[in-house]
Amino acid sequence: MSKSEPSAGYPETWERPSVFYNEYVKYVVYLAIILFVLWSAWAVRPSVERVMGGIDAASILLSTMFPPDLSPIALERTYGGMVESIAMAFVATAIGVVLSLPVAVMAAENLVPRPVYYVGRAIVSVSRALHELVLAIICVVAVGLGPLAGVIALVFATPGFFAKLLAEDLEDIDEGQVDAIRASGGNSLQVLLYGVAPQVIPRMVGLIIYRWDINIRASTIVGIVGAGGIGVTLLNSFERYEYDFALTIILAIIAVVMVGEIASAIARRRVQ
Repeated sequence: MSKSEPSAGYPETWERPSVFYNEYVKYVVYLAIILFVLWSAWAVRPSVERVMGGIDAASILLSTMFPPDLSPIALERTYGGMVESIAMAFVATAIGVVLSLPVAVMAAENLVPRPVYYVGRAIVSVSRALHELVLAIICVVAVGLGPLAGVIALVFATPGFFAKLLAEDLEDIDEGQVDAIRASGGNSLQVLLYGVAPQVIPRMVGLIIYRWDINIRASTIVGIVGAGGIGVTLLNSFERYEYDFALTIILAIIAVVMVGEIASAIARRRVQ
């Protein structure tokens, strides 16, 4: 048989294997997805009348918001709330990252025993399960109104993001460096410091900056439930029908978030 001829029993071209082992299973899955989408739309019960009424109400609200209140008193109140939100984000990021580092190591399957891995993943799952607003409500009930409740909520939410992504990076490290440290007699701490840390520090710095950016945005939201920051001022402005002042606060939040996005993007480029 010539070398140019294909071997008997082997396909001449490669085809990507299908996720579904059977054509009927594929169509059943597609049908189930369509039915679920239709059921979800029915459960939401969208109403054209409510949508049109909402558009009219929104247009009235926007007309009362303009122009924004730029009086000295309004700017002073906005500045104070934004400074508090930024401070909350910095403190929560610093504390949250420090607490997340051991959790990330615990959640890396290749670095710890199986029981420790399960504990680390459980901590990450619990942190991810609760939204910052839910955590803020719990913290307000526990420690009272104010920025302390917001900081605690953001600290608790940090491992769900930071530890999870860092643990995935730890699982993808080059095991050769780790084995070399162990072969030379290094203990567990030396393995982490000299075999693991150098491989993930650039990625870790990027995650810290990203989490700080998220905490800045979240710190403006948790205040709505009384957990400090500019959110408290925003909620009070709506309750007092000071819609022009509310627009000033919203514009300030957008400006701070945009500055944070630009700063974090520059920092990530420098690190990488």
